Amino acid sequence: MPSIPFPKKKVPLEAAREELKILEKSYPDAKTALDYEDPFTLLIAVILSAQTTDAGVNRVTPFLFERYPTPQALAGAKLADVEKIIKPTGFFRMKAKSIVNAAKALVERCDGKVPRDRETLETIPGVGRKTANVVLSVVYKEPTIAVDTHVFRVSHRLGMTLGKTPRDVEGDLDKIVPEQKKHLVSHWMILHGRALCKAPWPLCESCPLNALCPTVPLRAKTLAARRPAKKVAGARRPAQGASKGKKG
Repeated sequence: MPSIPFPKKKVPLEAAREELKILEKSYPDAKTALDYEDPFTLLIAVILSAQTTDAGVNRVTPFLFERYPTPQALAGAKLADVEKIIKPTGFFRMKAKSIVNAAKALVERCDGKVPRDRETLETIPGVGRKTANVVLSVVYKEPTIAVDTHVFRVSHRLGMTLGKTPRDVEGDLDKIVPEQKKHLVSHWMILHGRALCKAPWPLCESCPLNALCPTVPLRAKTLAARRPAKKVAGARRPAQGASKGKKG
């Protein structure tokens, strides 16, 4: 199935904010799908969520945190033991090093607490900008926007951004999302991306945004291009065995 191209122009600011209102109304209870108890368990869960599903992480973390409930406990863990627990999440050797080293950094540099400021948070092993944004927005309700694959795709399809990188997309969204909603917008888009705005083929017929979305006509064109050409009306095949005419 061919992929649908992203729109080449942004929608007007008024249209983008109307799209945001519809997303908020459609997903009023949006929140992270990762299970967590505190900032530490969320941080570790987000690191583990790279290249896997939230559901997969949620199946593993109860066993991980039962054995290592605090940064101090995880900091003292043997890598081989951690690897066995988190193996189903994929890339488990790299992730085991990341979460153990993250726990050590929290203990040694942050008094065992997850920092609230971005600059310090991004010095923790395994923590990049997206992970920091998730923790800051979910735990501390800071006005940060985490851009994952769903947010990247949905924001492009809705014409809110033309950004080539997650950082560019974050910057565009930061300009149009109201300050008090910034910690929620990623959750709206993630749920919408999972439910309707799927890759590579969105379910536009069921989407509450289809009257505003600039991708709807692009989808229609892509669909039309896949259809076989229609036969010319009135064209007929010669009857089998029909004479081609008498020789003169």
